[in-house]
Amino acid sequence: MRLIETDQKEAFRRLVRAELPHLYAIARSLVGGDAEDAVQDCMLKAFERLDQLRDPAAGAAWLRRILVNCCRDRLRARARQPAPVDFDEAENFSLYQKIAYEDPFPYSDSLHLDFLQGFGPEDVRAVLLRLPEIYRVPLVLVHMHGFLAKETATALHVPLGTVLARLHRGRKLFEKQMWDYAKETGLLKEGVR
Repeated sequence: MRLIETDQKEAFRRLVRAELPHLYAIARSLVGGDAEDAVQDCMLKAFERLDQLRDPAAGAAWLRRILVNCCRDRLRARARQPAPVDFDEAENFSLYQKIAYEDPFPYSDSLHLDFLQGFGPEDVRAVLLRLPEIYRVPLVLVHMHGFLAKETATALHVPLGTVLARLHRGRKLFEKQMWDYAKETGLLKEGVR
């Protein structure tokens, strides 16, 4: 690591003080609640690369470019994270018990089958698309395309145990989403909660 001269440090401080409100406003519009962290990342990267700033007059634009890249990194990381899911609710959900309790098809001897027959291929696809990708992909590979769990693990570059856990959680989430979808789209009879 090279030594930064005192006058360079002072020039950097002045630049940051002048640009900080602008940087924070940009970060807030790009990453919302992560704005402070993005600005901190920007300051750290800028300080580490201070020797790359050839023209001090271009310092403001230079900082903004670094900030935009830091925000993009945060957005990419956020996009890779699955949406939070309430697994306690999904884990305790049983489609079969829900159908039996709610009785959406009175006078039926095969409630479960009657419920499932209401779903066409486009409905199943719509329910699958509601699932976070991290659970949808293993379900599709294993249950729709016939992959073995071990083959799925290899294709996704994750351990077999991870695939098995995602399959279990994915099936539970799928059941819950089927019920919610059926209620929302009118696949259930009137009077069902």
